[in-house]
Amino acid sequence: MNDWPEGYGRGSQGAQPESARVMRHVQRRPVPQQQSQGYDDGYDASYDSGYNTGQVYGGQGGGNGVPPQSGAPYARPAPNWRRRLKIGSLVLLVALLAVSIGTYFWADSKLKREVDLSKVIERPGEGEGTNYLIVGSDSREGMSAEEKKKLHTGSAEGKRTDSMMILHDGSNGPTLISLPRDSDVEIPSFKGSQSGKLFPAKGRHTKLNAAYAEDGPELLVRTVEHNTGLHIDHYVEIGFAGFANIVDAIGGVEIDIPKAFKDKNSGADFQAGKQTLDGEQSLAFVRTRYAFAQSDLDRTKNQQKFLAALASQTATPGTILNPFKLYPTMSAGLDTLIVDKDMSLWSLGQMFFAMKGVTGGEGKSMNMPISGSRGGNLVWDKTKVKQLVDQLKNDEKVTVTSDR
Repeated sequence: MNDWPEGYGRGSQGAQPESARVMRHVQRRPVPQQQSQGYDDGYDASYDSGYNTGQVYGGQGGGNGVPPQSGAPYARPAPNWRRRLKIGSLVLLVALLAVSIGTYFWADSKLKREVDLSKVIERPGEGEGTNYLIVGSDSREGMSAEEKKKLHTGSAEGKRTDSMMILHDGSNGPTLISLPRDSDVEIPSFKGSQSGKLFPAKGRHTKLNAAYAEDGPELLVRTVEHNTGLHIDHYVEIGFAGFANIVDAIGGVEIDIPKAFKDKNSGADFQAGKQTLDGEQSLAFVRTRYAFAQSDLDRTKNQQKFLAALASQTATPGTILNPFKLYPTMSAGLDTLIVDKDMSLWSLGQMFFAMKGVTGGEGKSMNMPISGSRGGNLVWDKTKVKQLVDQLKNDEKVTVTSDR
């Protein structure tokens, strides 16, 4: 009895499905000897292998035309995490480098290089280390009437200097020396910053800040160099508004005030103890002199103390690594900062960290040694000043004190 259904062909062994006969024909298809891969009956082993494992019909042989490996189903290779980590690190490094370079050129372009020290004549020889003349001016440029009133700056025309300091950065740590604005100095011969005219020396003595008022930064540098014998390498000046804006940008400066004081001229009204000063309060703190017994000498001490605290609290990871603090702080300072034509952003950064070192105990702060007064002006102690300048020129440890 025949079990094959109707419609199939019949042979000597009975009816068989047409597909069975086709498959037998395919499997027995002869192939060249070099393709038989060791099979001695001459059929196409590679075709049969793919067919029998389901490769043609999407079975477990790989499905997408990929031959099975050792009889196991095909599996996607594991991701190369080491390679991905290297690529990710490289991308991050390139991004950080691009941001750093962009920030550098942005900041460098904002520097106002307006002071030409090449106009200063008869300069003393350069010594070891770097000397910065740091000036705080009472410039009201760009300030509204409301801001002048708030900051108690008054409305005087022109610019004067409220503070002057020499910062020496050398191998024995930084030294910060305040030059009282009422210092008695001789105005030397000088070349006019605008006219280029040579003005001869007349032996005229006046307050140090008068040199700035007479012919600006170039004459101030010339006067400081003439009266000290110390070569000034760089000039840095900041006005009222820039100073207050920097303080506000970093969220205020914490400082310890040992004794309460009040001054209506500067707007100062402080209690004793640790406190955080905003921009307005900070400006009042560094400008006050009438509330102190030694007037300008006490004020210079407060200025040194505050500037060192400002540098120390600004150069922190919380500011440097936080773009929401870093960029406003840099912008606030650079917008009103005036420097010499040879000042680089790198040199400015070195000055800033040297200032921080004064607070960190790596350096020393002092006033220019005073021996007495003449006509209300403070007279420098010539012997001590010479000894101090020699130590700075030779980059030696400063042993001179400002005590009388």
